[in-house]
Amino acid sequence: MPRTLAAFLACLGSTQAQALVLLGDVFEAWVGDDVLSQPFEAECALALRAFAQQRPLLVMRGNRDFLLGPAFFEATGAQDLPDPCVLRSPLGQALLAHGDAWCVADTAYQQFRAQVRHSAWQSAFLAKPLAERLAIAQGLRAASQAHQQDPNHSHADVDLEMAGQHLAAANCNVLVHGHTHKPGTQGWGSGLLRHVLSDWDLDGHGTPRCEVLRWSQAGWHRLPPSAC
Repeated sequence: MPRTLAAFLACLGSTQAQALVLLGDVFEAWVGDDVLSQPFEAECALALRAFAQQRPLLVMRGNRDFLLGPAFFEATGAQDLPDPCVLRSPLGQALLAHGDAWCVADTAYQQFRAQVRHSAWQSAFLAKPLAERLAIAQGLRAASQAHQQDPNHSHADVDLEMAGQHLAAANCNVLVHGHTHKPGTQGWGSGLLRHVLSDWDLDGHGTPRCEVLRWSQAGWHRLPPSAC
C-alpha cells in the first residue's frame, strides 16, 4: 500500500500534534515481533521511533495487530495502551477503545477473537517459523478481503448499550474508537459523543479513505493527514 504508507510517514514527519494516539490496526497483520526484520515493518518502526523521541506516542492493539509485543514497543518507544482506557489531558478526558470487543452481534468474529487472544493459541502460533506465519496471515487477509467484497457483507457496529455502560463506568462523555470502517461522529443525547476513526486506504481498495481526528482547544475535528 505505497500511497497509504507515504501519507502515514508524511503525517508522522509533519504533524504539530503534542501527542499521537493510534487505536489499533496500525498494521494489516502482525505475526510476532520478529517481523521487525522485514523491510516494511522496519521502516514503519523507524518512523514511529523518530516521532516518539520528540513527543508521546501511544499505541493500542487492534484485531489485526493484537500480537504487538515488548520488542515492538521497545523498538518504537511507544507507550502500550490497554483496551479500553481513559485519556486524560488539559482538554478533558475521553474513553479510548479499538472497538472490536464490543461488536458482540458478530458472533463468528467474537469466537475467533476469543481463540486468538488465548495464550495457548498465541504460543503455538508464535512457535511457527516466520515464513509460515506470514503465509497464514496473507491467507487470512485474502479471505477477509473477499468477504468484504460480498454485497451482503457489512461491518458490524459496536453495541451502543455496552459502549454506554463503559462510558458511564469511566465517567466520560466522549468515546473514540476504530475497527468498524464506519467513520463519523454520533451524538447520543445527554451530552454523550462518539467519534469513529477512519481506516486508511489510498491504494484503490474501494473508496479512498484517510482521516486524522484532532483534539484541540477548538474541539474535535476530522482532517486529511496533510493538515494534521
